[in-house]
Amino acid sequence: MTRLRTSSRRQMCGNSITTSTTILISCYLRSRTWPGRRAHQLATQSFVRAAMGAGSGRTEAIMREIASLREQRDELDSRIRFFESQLRIGGGGAAPTTLPPSLSTKLDAMGAHAVSAAGGGLSPDMVRRYSRQLLLPDFGVHGQRRLSRSSVLVVGAGALGSAVALYLAASGVGSLGIADGENVELSNLHGQIMHMETYVGQPKVKSAAAACRAINSSVKVFDHHLKLKAKNALNVVRQYDIVVDATNNLASRYMLSDCCVLLHKPLISGSTIGLEGQLAVCNHNGSPCYRCLFPNPAACQNSSDDGILGVVPGVIGCLQALEVIKVASRVGEPLCGRMLNFDALSSRFKIVNKIRQRSSSCTVCGDHPDLTKDTFMMFGYDSFSQSSNSSKPPAQSLNPLPRNARITCREYKRLLDSGRPHLLLDVRPVHHFQIASIANSVNIPLNELKEKLPRLRDALSEVADVSHGRHRPLYFICQRGDDSQVAVHILRENGFPCASDVIGGLESWAREADPGFPVYW
Repeated sequence: MTRLRTSSRRQMCGNSITTSTTILISCYLRSRTWPGRRAHQLATQSFVRAAMGAGSGRTEAIMREIASLREQRDELDSRIRFFESQLRIGGGGAAPTTLPPSLSTKLDAMGAHAVSAAGGGLSPDMVRRYSRQLLLPDFGVHGQRRLSRSSVLVVGAGALGSAVALYLAASGVGSLGIADGENVELSNLHGQIMHMETYVGQPKVKSAAAACRAINSSVKVFDHHLKLKAKNALNVVRQYDIVVDATNNLASRYMLSDCCVLLHKPLISGSTIGLEGQLAVCNHNGSPCYRCLFPNPAACQNSSDDGILGVVPGVIGCLQALEVIKVASRVGEPLCGRMLNFDALSSRFKIVNKIRQRSSSCTVCGDHPDLTKDTFMMFGYDSFSQSSNSSKPPAQSLNPLPRNARITCREYKRLLDSGRPHLLLDVRPVHHFQIASIANSVNIPLNELKEKLPRLRDALSEVADVSHGRHRPLYFICQRGDDSQVAVHILRENGFPCASDVIGGLESWAREADPGFPVYW
């Protein structure tokens, strides 16, 4: 009987606690508005009375229940504040304030700031993710909010674009577009750190979008699998606030600059060549367009076959991302009307302040521009950039070689396999020759050929004696077949009639004669 009474008493106490807990939760939800507060007070008193009669064994359970309820309350408050802030942001209007107008005016005059929502309109997840940026006084909540509302187009998903896109995604740009028409190649992975080996042969934009989403799933990433040209650039560029030129291509540089002028978009232009880099902000806050900076394409920094150290475009790409953040968040001093030059070998940065400013007579951004959207789409940017950017006379400007002075790669392969005595001269630069070469070939760079003609004559006489003059003892090869033709002309002009050119150079050799030849270009 005693046990039954004790069990009954405990059951009644447990029922009382459960009932009181239910009442407390219900009344808490009603207590956010008056007159629910009185009901909330009565429920709390009932809950406390039940706890006092439950004994010490139940006190700990009650305290845990209270702690759990407080956590739920805090979570509800946090979610309510977040959705209220989203309503204010989405509505585009000013956030409501609980401060009297007179007090608000006085606080503004004192330089005090009042925020009506936790996180200044940023969600709790955004505060946690970008907390290290938010702590910067010069950037803070206002900078992050502007950045998260901006949209950026990165044209080019190579080495420059890798650094730009990854840092913009990580820093929390609102929308990120990536435009590129090429596929991932193994020979580019040393600098294009955004791409993995598993994406070799696949579109760069596919790899880039996956990398950006992996680093920040909250950023909207759009991939444009196409090469941006004058005929399609307007439709793509107009969708974004800021444009980044990461193409490292001269024709694209002029085309993107003209397009941004027509659509009134700021352009962050960066380029690299070898061990040097360059950066400027065009068409922003009165800064000149790219045509104003470089009226003549021959004066521009342009990519070449001389190679690139992967970290160099990484440095310039990071600085491009920095300029985008400054323009989007309206903090700091962007590189408007100035140019940054980087020398990797000396690790020196130089800011050029005295550059060409915006020209009133510029045909694109001047006072009376000639360029329209129609003429832009018809302009030949490739021919414009190539017409005045030739570093040496092309081989086709020389008199063409007779057919008997040329040999195909397959013909030379048969000659090589036959073991007939001959001499193969490779006229590429020394560092190219050291990367890959045909067995038993001799390297004499084209620019050293004339001064080494006497020694070459002696070597040729020995080969001719061995071959009894029945076969042409001398053959020239280069990378593409242009410099080798120049070399044959030089020898013919200096009394060497028996010289032949290997058509197509090593590029054709790798395709037609030796598929295993190391391709480095």
